Amino acid sequence: MRQGQQRTKTMIKHEFIKDAENRMKKAVDVLAHEFQTVRAGRPTPALLEHITVDYYGTKTPILHLSTVTVPEPNLMVIQPWDKSMIGTIEKAILISELGVTPANDGNVIRLPFPPLTEERREELVKVARRMAEEARVAIRNIRREINEEFKKLKENHEISEDDFHHYLDEVQKLTDSFIKEVDKMLSVKEQQIREV
Repeated sequence: MRQGQQRTKTMIKHEFIKDAENRMKKAVDVLAHEFQTVRAGRPTPALLEHITVDYYGTKTPILHLSTVTVPEPNLMVIQPWDKSMIGTIEKAILISELGVTPANDGNVIRLPFPPLTEERREELVKVARRMAEEARVAIRNIRREINEEFKKLKENHEISEDDFHHYLDEVQKLTDSFIKEVDKMLSVKEQQIREV
């Protein structure tokens, strides 16, 4: 009976720790995805990811309606598959927070990206730091939720006081490793943004 009980404890611990790890990894993945939308030096198609247009009654990302290339370090070219969408895409870019003025020749839209000023670089660093802090908060919230679950198990006498503290330590180590990963990603992103 004791062995069966022990296995259950191990399974419970593994289940909660695995859940925490998966959720924390997801928070880091979301941050990596968000960082792609912050310009650092050369523009990338990911900068257009959040810009949508009304395509036959459906909000559709520009990237789903066109081919986007970066032929030069400061130029992005958007070639809509449906030429009738050029004006709509151009307007969406103008009202977005992208901060560039599109040039439309009837076939393609050219987005000239001026080199980043020192001031703009610092603004982008602040944006990246805010994104990283949101990821850290998400990771800490996951830690708190998992710790609450362990606390309930302890109160219901499903795990011992020693197990409880051991599990909290494991969750803390997991939290620390993911926070360290966020810090490393932020450091790399800041370097990319500041690179001239």
